[in-house]
Amino acid sequence: MSTPRPAPESSSPTEHARWFAQQVQPHEAAIRGYLRHRFPSVDTDDVVQESYLKLLRIRATGRIASAKAYFFSVAQNTARKLFRRRQQLYAEVPVNELPDWRVMEGEPDAAEATNARQRLELAARAVDRLPQRCREIVQLAIVHGLSNAEIAERLGLSEATVRVQKARAIRKCAHFLRQKGEIA
Repeated sequence: MSTPRPAPESSSPTEHARWFAQQVQPHEAAIRGYLRHRFPSVDTDDVVQESYLKLLRIRATGRIASAKAYFFSVAQNTARKLFRRRQQLYAEVPVNELPDWRVMEGEPDAAEATNARQRLELAARAVDRLPQRCREIVQLAIVHGLSNAEIAERLGLSEATVRVQKARAIRKCAHFLRQKGEIA
């Protein structure tokens, strides 16, 4: 691909048409073959037409040193763009024809996901209600995955104090969750 250069002031529609017929159209068959081979699921006609438009716009604002190279580059980029967009929008096989393992994949359904989110929010509220030291220890353990020894070192406490505070946090959270009907 080359850098576009300014078109001469005297470029006329006839000169553009001649340039297009001589420099671009002779490569259409090669472009179509390349696209069919490289991007078989993309509509070749759409890519060629879009590439023509892009080439003509660039040609109107500047001169293209190698129309063939630029045409291939524009067509390839356009095909990639259409291919990515198509992959994002839909799959080749309708959902009702997918095998069960492709549909389910162990993911929770909407009701299960909502229930899990609500239970997590309730647990977070239980932790938020803890006294500051208990809450800090629980957060270091759960969120940061620190061990009792690491928590003790970070907070300047003994490991025994960390264990006691964790046990206290568990009792208080369990009491809160029992009140809310989440555990027996």
